[in-house]
Amino acid sequence: MRLKFVAPLMPTLVEKPPEGDDWIHEVKFDGYRSQIVIDDADVRIFTRRGLDWSAKYRDLVDAAKRLDVQNAIIDGEIIVTNEAGLSDFAALRKAITSRQHDLYLGAFDLLHLNGHDLRDMVLEDRREILAGLIEPGSRIQFSESLPGEPDAIYHLLDLAGLEGMVSKRSDSKYRSGPTTNWLKTKCFTIGEFELLGVERERGKPAFALMAEPGTRKYVGSAFVSVNREMRERLWKRVQEHAGPPPKDMPRRPATQWVKPGIKARVKHLRGEEDLRHASLQDFWDESTQRR
Repeated sequence: MRLKFVAPLMPTLVEKPPEGDDWIHEVKFDGYRSQIVIDDADVRIFTRRGLDWSAKYRDLVDAAKRLDVQNAIIDGEIIVTNEAGLSDFAALRKAITSRQHDLYLGAFDLLHLNGHDLRDMVLEDRREILAGLIEPGSRIQFSESLPGEPDAIYHLLDLAGLEGMVSKRSDSKYRSGPTTNWLKTKCFTIGEFELLGVERERGKPAFALMAEPGTRKYVGSAFVSVNREMRERLWKRVQEHAGPPPKDMPRRPATQWVKPGIKARVKHLRGEEDLRHASLQDFWDESTQRR
């Protein structure tokens, strides 16, 4: 019987990695979660949502065909690395269309092998089998576990500019959907955005609405956690630069919109398409650089 796509197990986002000896820790790659399904010479690669993207990943399909297996399902992340050896999400999109030879798959789990469903096997054993299937130098690489204390691992990944880490219970079985047996801890980064407006409601925290610079396209909100003096300066600046809402932006009654020209520095989770867990750090007028 031909193997089918298996809905992936999805880790839960947490603020800090778990302690204890019951967990293994891996790098969280900044790429596309993907699943390789091998049926003899037939290889398909699926997206996280089950779309067949085999035609987009021709070199990886060829690499999977060279694995010494009859049939298998491998869970992993498709990435492109930059000059520093770090996964680069922006470069990944370009590589899919024009630089197939730059694509790699970081393989971290094995769900099926040669007629056997491995999902009831503990993670530690599944990974041991997976590591034995992968040849060094292939475009399919095994995602090694990271030794050391969880907080120290997180600190080093943060310093290296990586997206974060994933911690997994070593005795856990594979179950599709959200789970707390896998936990992801993301690192933060600071970026520059354009201020669209500020949302203020009595008795509630204030939020700054942000866009990618030069686009006026909304990418999320940032908690206004700056000190009182800076908050008052922000309200004054917003009133001075009051303007219409961006085109196609839905009505938000509690929001004061501003004209283009105010930039902001925002701390947010690394590796997300839109702002998550974001906080405003500073702001200034683009024309005068006045803070």
